[in-house]
Amino acid sequence: MSDQIQFIVEKLNQEPFRKNYNLITFDSLESMQLLQLLNDVLGEIDPKHAVDIREELPEQTAKRILSLLGILKYKPPGSISDLSAFRQGLVTGSKPVIHPVLHWLLQRTNELKKRAYLARFLVKLEVPAEFLQDDTVADINKQYEELMEAFKNLHKECEQLKTSGFSTAEIRRDISAMEEEKDQLIKRVERLKKRVETVQNHQRMLEIARQLRLEKEREESLAQQKQEQKNQLFHAEQRLQRAQLQLKEMHHAVVDSKPESLMKKLEEEINFNSYLATEKIPRELESKKNSMYFLQKVVAEPAMSQSDLSVLEIKINEVNAQMNQLIEKRMMKYEPIDSKFSMYRQQASIISRKKEAKAEELQAAKEEMSSTERQMLQKTSQAHELEGSEVLKGDEFKHYVNKLRSKNTFYKKKRLEIAEITAEYGILQRTEELLKQRHEALQQQLQSIEDKKGISGYSFTQEELERVSAVKSEMDEMKGRTLDNMSEMVKKLNATVAEKKASLAPVIKELRQLRQKCQELTQERDEKKTQYDSCAAGLESNRSTLEQEVKGLLEECAQEESNYHSINCMKRNLEIQLQRAREEMKAYVSPDPQERRKAIREQYTRIILEQENLGKKLREKQKVVRESHGPNMKQMKMWQDFEQLMECKRECFLKQQNQTAIGQVIQEGGKDRLVL
Repeated sequence: MSDQIQFIVEKLNQEPFRKNYNLITFDSLESMQLLQLLNDVLGEIDPKHAVDIREELPEQTAKRILSLLGILKYKPPGSISDLSAFRQGLVTGSKPVIHPVLHWLLQRTNELKKRAYLARFLVKLEVPAEFLQDDTVADINKQYEELMEAFKNLHKECEQLKTSGFSTAEIRRDISAMEEEKDQLIKRVERLKKRVETVQNHQRMLEIARQLRLEKEREESLAQQKQEQKNQLFHAEQRLQRAQLQLKEMHHAVVDSKPESLMKKLEEEINFNSYLATEKIPRELESKKNSMYFLQKVVAEPAMSQSDLSVLEIKINEVNAQMNQLIEKRMMKYEPIDSKFSMYRQQASIISRKKEAKAEELQAAKEEMSSTERQMLQKTSQAHELEGSEVLKGDEFKHYVNKLRSKNTFYKKKRLEIAEITAEYGILQRTEELLKQRHEALQQQLQSIEDKKGISGYSFTQEELERVSAVKSEMDEMKGRTLDNMSEMVKKLNATVAEKKASLAPVIKELRQLRQKCQELTQERDEKKTQYDSCAAGLESNRSTLEQEVKGLLEECAQEESNYHSINCMKRNLEIQLQRAREEMKAYVSPDPQERRKAIREQYTRIILEQENLGKKLREKQKVVRESHGPNMKQMKMWQDFEQLMECKRECFLKQQNQTAIGQVIQEGGKDRLVL
């Protein structure tokens, strides 16, 4: 939190705010000053909001700030249930609400300026359907939408040109290159015409080529029309699915509800729509008309150059600084006036804000429900296209997930078994290779021994005879065992079947009786369950209504407590101010001069006289300084010239001393040479 406040203070001390705050002064700002500061930041983003919040009602200020924050796509921290608390904190100037808003705004000022500028032209003005039945209003609305689309395209082109980095020189080069290519293509076409004129029936061939080109273009247009019709068919199927879904929901609503509940729902919808038609939409329409009037006024003015804009910005900054100073003076002199109707006004404004907030929440919920329905239809259509089967829901989907999990565990288990078998297979394969190598080596040794003894092939013949005899003996044993086993198995099966029949006879009789009893119990259980469900539904509806009433009463109680505390605070402030005023009046009227000196008025008059005397002394001192400024400057110039002259003399003297010393050294060297 301290880092957030430090960032806000740093940004506010920079251009274009120049507030000269520190952490202490910023933290000591009152709620009204904090709201004005937030309004100044919003006014820097969108100049339309650069106003004094004391000149408008609190609900107008809150509505204006909330609308701009909605356009800027600010998401308050917390869940959707905290929106009412956010609005309440914004109205009262709460620090935990306004500090995050300031931090978010000051982080991305340039981006939000661009978004606010685009919102002035791209936030669509919703016109009711009954007004659109008028031809004039419909034509104007159509022109308005066309102009909005044109503005979108122009803005996109402008942004692309800004980011593309193209220059006029490059465009000129491209134009000259295209003109050269055009001349080359014209010359090439002329050469081809001359070459074709020598061919027989060239006119007929050209006509056939033209017809071929036309047919290809027609084929492309037909393919495009086919694709468009496919898209239209797809959209029509989606609309049909949505209509069927709505019809199904309406059938369910009609089946599960009563006439009283339907009438209650219709009354709620009528009240909501009447509120939109009579209160909310007219206010929004009026604000849109005002903004449109100002936009037309701006468009009607002549174009301004960059120098004019810079001059206007300087003037605006100066006027803003003066306004801020005046606002600070006014806030210092501001004294709240007690009114009999303040509490009722505050309650009425809170109720109207709650009403607007609930209407916005209801509208947002309806939009979200329609969007989710559209997404659901798209997903179902995609699922039908991919698999052609219905989408699983509820218990079926849970059963499908459990089945997948069991298959996954079974798959992992089998995969481990396969890994173990492959490892064992590798070991056995290696063992088999080693045994084959040893067997081959032994066979070669045995063959060599047989060759030496002169009985080659003896071992192979003996092995074949042993193998055949072993196979024959195994077959004989197997035949005998299978016959014995089969006879024993038949005897056992007959005995077990007889035993099972004898043992299951009484159980089957009991099972028949239990089945009848089970059917009776299931019927009774179904009847009890229907009674329980109906009773539970009634109790649940009563509980929800009671919870809503309790919630509303708790909110009203909290609001009344806050009103009570605020009124007590105002009362204490007024009592303190009244006490100060009485003491001041008593000291001012008192005949005792010592008591009069304690009065604030006398203290301030004394301070004013002291400051006036100090100002006179400073003006006299300034006059003396101005009179002596010219001679002092001349004297300072003379001293500087004198200093330069003495410096020059010192340098000349040093040079002369150096020259005399060098001459003496030369003379002494000459004398030494003569002596030698």
